[in-house]
Amino acid sequence: MRREATRQLELGAVRVGGGAPVTVQSMTTTDTRDSIRTLEQIGRLAAAGCEIVRCAVPDAEAARSLEEICRGSSIPVVADIHFDFRLALAAIEAGAAGIRINPGNIGAAWKVAEVVKASRGSGIPIRVGVNAGSLRDEDARRFGGVNARSLAESALREADLIEKNGYDRVKISAKAFDPGVTVEAYRIISERTSAPLHLGITEAGPGLPAIVRSAAGIGALLLEGLGDTIRISLTADPIEEVEVGKELLQAVGLRKFGPVIVSCPTCGRTEIDLVSLVGRIRERLCLHPEASRWAGVTIAVMGCVVNGPGEARQADVGVAAGKDSAVLFRSGRVVRRLSVPEIIPALLEELETLSPQKG
Repeated sequence: MRREATRQLELGAVRVGGGAPVTVQSMTTTDTRDSIRTLEQIGRLAAAGCEIVRCAVPDAEAARSLEEICRGSSIPVVADIHFDFRLALAAIEAGAAGIRINPGNIGAAWKVAEVVKASRGSGIPIRVGVNAGSLRDEDARRFGGVNARSLAESALREADLIEKNGYDRVKISAKAFDPGVTVEAYRIISERTSAPLHLGITEAGPGLPAIVRSAAGIGALLLEGLGDTIRISLTADPIEEVEVGKELLQAVGLRKFGPVIVSCPTCGRTEIDLVSLVGRIRERLCLHPEASRWAGVTIAVMGCVVNGPGEARQADVGVAAGKDSAVLFRSGRVVRRLSVPEIIPALLEELETLSPQKG
């Protein structure tokens, strides 16, 4: 997939932009002033595959706690700053790998200049993060309300201000609840800057609706070649944000985190309990701690005589099942016939031969 060229930045050891893999971010939901609980959550996020984590810094106590958090985190910590530019200065002093500022509330140009000066001294990136819910009244009035143009112009103006202060280690986000508004805002931004883009749909909500909304907006941008890092914003445990983000990047072909399961939705032709079978296979493989062993491997589990054999042939390993039996395929060839209870053991056996550790 063709990717739009952007400048490359480093957040600690993680590269963002410039052709680096699109990274998965999340944000802690703990009180940042509680460094122990925050580090525990960061550990869980890192174990789930989170590559960059953001922590809210609402006051001076949180900024002081950030020093212990940054020191103890295994992944780069970005300080999320609103209203008080002095909190950004304190977070940089505490060792944050990056700073996020909001043009809607960070204040006057001289305050931004102070943040730039401190960031330059530490060599850390600044994310200009615009949200539809906190857009400056001035920008909304100038561009006819909260829309793609006003979001984009607000972000671009702030990024330009940072660069005029002699610093180009900037990345940009412009998020709205509406996927269409978000997509158009990022298109405008990408036409006018080579800064890396952080993608997200803000305040997307809970559960399935939020996942679909996020996938619609972020997925559209990724398929256009836009985006260098993403966060799926869910009203949920942030571990879920990481899991969905990884699935999305794998679905659009940008990353390989584990095996890909192809399975039919079932219909009146299905003669086995395919839902249960696929669930057990997913639990054994995709949710396995060593799922990355089979990263990018395609597994077809089909219960349909119409599409089953074709999908199974196209997969690395696949089965096409009927009422009492199934056919096992590997790389387009029939390997053997199976009884239904033999399907899972046979798939696992074939996958072991594909494992890098098995050659």
